[in-house]
Amino acid sequence: MSTDEISTPPNVLLSGIVGSTAYGLATQDSDIDRLGVFASPTEKLLGLHPVQQSIVSTKPDATFHEAGKFAALALKVNPTITELMWLPGDLYDAQTPLGTALIGIRSAFLSRTAVRNAYLGYITQQFRRLENRGDGSFSADTRKRTEKHARHLYRLHAQAIMLWQTGRLTVRLPHGDAVLCRVFGENVARGDLDAGRRVIAWAEHVLDTSQTPLPERPDEATVEAWLQDVRRAHYGMEAAWTP
Repeated sequence: MSTDEISTPPNVLLSGIVGSTAYGLATQDSDIDRLGVFASPTEKLLGLHPVQQSIVSTKPDATFHEAGKFAALALKVNPTITELMWLPGDLYDAQTPLGTALIGIRSAFLSRTAVRNAYLGYITQQFRRLENRGDGSFSADTRKRTEKHARHLYRLHAQAIMLWQTGRLTVRLPHGDAVLCRVFGENVARGDLDAGRRVIAWAEHVLDTSQTPLPERPDEATVEAWLQDVRRAHYGMEAAWTP
């Protein structure tokens, strides 16, 4: 479900401020983006009609995923989804015990193949957006958007390498990386697409040749146990649910 304006859904387990603010890359034009997880009443999952899996709004910019969908996306290490579990503590604006438990098992979602596929996939996607704008001689109208996409490309590559090498996701970029990220964005917006190609090549090299503490497979049993706790906690709540 997508709408211009929504209120926060009921049964929110965890939500926080994500995007440029979380990365330490916000500018005066940046929006405040929120991401969250909510739980449907368990009875709703057993009925004839499918439950609402996602709620998206643009006023304000917010996305909430039902717990089951969130877990499925997190097991694929979707970068946007994954970062919710690794935010600095001051960026959470709602946190229940089950939300705290989700943060506690965040490493259970990680695996080598998923990290490589997800992050390199997103990096390549961002670069294709840049390439598709033409020969790199960007007009003033597209330069700001190009710079933003380039920053996301650089940020994703830096996060992917840190995650691969440490087994932990650093959402807020260290100061040095944040500075390099901004410079990279400016250079690409001026037409230096080769800088993007070098970043992609370096990320591929690191993820293909360096050691990683990441496991071969995610710990699905731990994720399943958390989701079953969510279902038990929200059984018998259908009467209080407001779609």
